[in-house]
Amino acid sequence: MAVHDKLTLPVSRRHFLIGASLTGAGLVIGLRPSPSSAAAEAFEPNAFIRIPADGKIVFVMPSVEMGQGIYTSVAMLLAEELEVTLEQVELEHAPADPARYANPLLGDQITGGSIAIRAVYEPMRKAGAAARIMLVNAAARGWGVAPETCSAEAGHVVHAASGRRAAYGSLIQAAAAEAVPQEMPLKPASSFKLIGQSVRRLDSPEKVNGTAKFGIDARPMGVSYAAIAICPHFGGKLRAVENGPAMAVKGVKQVVRIEDAVAVVADNTGAARKGLAALSIEWEPGPNGTLSMVDLEKRAEEAIDGDALPHINEGDVAKAEAEHGPALEFVYRLPILTHSAMEPMNCTLHVRNDGCDVWVGTQVMGRARQAVADVTGLPLEKVVVHNHLLGGGFGRRLDVDGIILAAKIAKQVDGPVKVTWSREEDIRHDCYRYLNYSKVTATLGADGMPVSWRHRVIGPSVMARWLPAFTRDGIDLDIMAGAETPYAIPNKYTDFVRHEAPEGMLTGNWRGVGATRNLPAIEGGIDELAHAAGVDPLEYRRRLLQHKPRLLAALDLAAEKAGWATALPSGKGRGIALSEDFGSFAAMISEVSVDDEGSLKTERIICAVDCGQVINPDTVEAQIQSGIIYGLSAALYGRITVQNGAVVESNFDDSPVLRINETPNIEVHIVPSSEAPGGIGEVGTPGVAPSLLNAIFVATGKRLRSLPIDHNELRRA
Repeated sequence: MAVHDKLTLPVSRRHFLIGASLTGAGLVIGLRPSPSSAAAEAFEPNAFIRIPADGKIVFVMPSVEMGQGIYTSVAMLLAEELEVTLEQVELEHAPADPARYANPLLGDQITGGSIAIRAVYEPMRKAGAAARIMLVNAAARGWGVAPETCSAEAGHVVHAASGRRAAYGSLIQAAAAEAVPQEMPLKPASSFKLIGQSVRRLDSPEKVNGTAKFGIDARPMGVSYAAIAICPHFGGKLRAVENGPAMAVKGVKQVVRIEDAVAVVADNTGAARKGLAALSIEWEPGPNGTLSMVDLEKRAEEAIDGDALPHINEGDVAKAEAEHGPALEFVYRLPILTHSAMEPMNCTLHVRNDGCDVWVGTQVMGRARQAVADVTGLPLEKVVVHNHLLGGGFGRRLDVDGIILAAKIAKQVDGPVKVTWSREEDIRHDCYRYLNYSKVTATLGADGMPVSWRHRVIGPSVMARWLPAFTRDGIDLDIMAGAETPYAIPNKYTDFVRHEAPEGMLTGNWRGVGATRNLPAIEGGIDELAHAAGVDPLEYRRRLLQHKPRLLAALDLAAEKAGWATALPSGKGRGIALSEDFGSFAAMISEVSVDDEGSLKTERIICAVDCGQVINPDTVEAQIQSGIIYGLSAALYGRITVQNGAVVESNFDDSPVLRINETPNIEVHIVPSSEAPGGIGEVGTPGVAPSLLNAIFVATGKRLRSLPIDHNELRRA
């Protein structure tokens, strides 16, 4: 899920107020928008800082940690202005409470779309600054000195002239009585002690020593374990199952049936899986029982010429085509993709008459809570969600289908029950990135530069279901992200053909979101135009980016680090792809080799990124590396196929991910910037496939326009 730069976000500095109260034994600093804010109803007062009388300062994390390093980055923002070291703090998951912990740019408790830091960069710093000011004022009042003669350092207020020093914990009673500061001046970048520094991640030690708790680690007292089988056919139902074979397995307690799944509940996971394997289940395939991949691809092909909704219309494309034709036309085809997170879907629930506890790792805490309330019929306040670390999200855990399924099962079980999906169920019942096709038509002027660009995007509208506010006049603003290109082309026209997956097949957000759908066509198309014009692809882009200094700077840096000017031997090639999205600017260059047998090897990938003010350079590098590996897995192997209305692939043997020996050398170069922070979690993925396709063309002369990369095509080339 993305929030793109063209979206008007209802947030400004004056919308934030700080409130303080004394709760328990600590000072709590909260943050909320003013009543005039458009997000006022969804963004109620909430707590991010808790200062106890003794012990470590607690930072409550408004976002969830799924490997992206957000806990460390948010802690750095708070600590920077509060004037404490990271060794002085401990982190705490925020509870499910959108009224207090909603993302201020989305109005809901959501982590995704490379927006976490963009949303909280200033609010978290203001929360820290307000706390610091109140503590300093409290100390100064007690000492009878002017606040401006005092300073804060390492969790203490210091009065240098008298040598007096007070720990924050000793000031909490007095600080709670202080007036909330109306102005909270923030540090200039020149005074940063933490922001911009490479800092070790705060969640790493527990992940290394095995004490970190993911959703799959939840084990409440008396828990039972459930193995599940979900109807393999999209929209299908359970027809019949005989309980006896499963109940004969030692440790099995019960067989639970719901409309489209069967669960075997046992004392342990092994018994549950044995019991499930013993069952003979009859499924009702439903209306999609004969559906094949050929059918789905045929429907998508037909949609290319279907009715389209106009999106961007700049200049006069029709006139330019008439004057400068014939037009060049390309169709790029992208497959169905799964998420393949390391941690398979899981959820543990204890449903009681008087309430429900939920243990889960999710990107949407508030929605998870609401989903369980809806299934159980309990009042929302009676549902408690215990958040955990996520073993990968990538957009998969932006949906609550797994939580709903677990709640339906848990309603029929006495005591807590952990519902864990097998890898097979995880792959066969994902919220997929569905088929996405792009048709690009362009015309060139006498100088070989493009004078018109027409881009038709064919695919589903995930936002119509998931975040309707991110649609306009029937257009899914996410799937159209950047379809008009960042290049200086005088006449542009983009439109959208909404083409949904078959009923019962869930489609959702996938890492890199709209940019991953559009960049193969955009960057592949620009490369094709450069080739038609006889101009070097780097120089071609440079001519078209003089109005985009940040993107151009990233491109120049990537080209320099890749050694673009140096020739490559036969059978090798370099390819470029640029991305301007999520408030960041990235240039990626892939270098490949293809031998005489058509075997492809990715030798190097270089990425230069301008993401504005960097919080933690190590996090930026890790996120770009991660995104590249994720994108490379999809480009080489990613493809879900359908037969008889069911997904064929079932595990990593037929739906593989990149192995360590296949991973190329990856170089990440950060463009220094003092601009507002941009997103980084999505940025590394979209450029991989198009840069790879462009590099393959240089190495082989073969232009591939479909993913994943067809090695048979390379052998023929």
